[in-house]
Amino acid sequence: MGRPLWFVAGAGVGVYAAARARRAAEALTADGVRDRVRGWRAGARLFAEEVQQGRAERETELRERLGLRPHGLPELTARTPTDDPQKDPH
Repeated sequence: MGRPLWFVAGAGVGVYAAARARRAAEALTADGVRDRVRGWRAGARLFAEEVQQGRAERETELRERLGLRPHGLPELTARTPTDDPQKDPH
């Protein structure tokens, strides 16, 4: 019973090693490297979008908690001379 078991185990390891070698060879071709770089770029872009979205959500949460105006609106509005009752132009 020992020899058939070792034969099957050896065959399994051989198949596994051949599959890993084939994947490694494909990864080192020009197309494989290009695909890997595209994958890294896509992953980096998705990560950056997630970070941006989380930052915006957190900023909104903090602004609401602190009672600040929403992002993009000026904190102080420009006043014209007619808006100021103490400075009457007439």
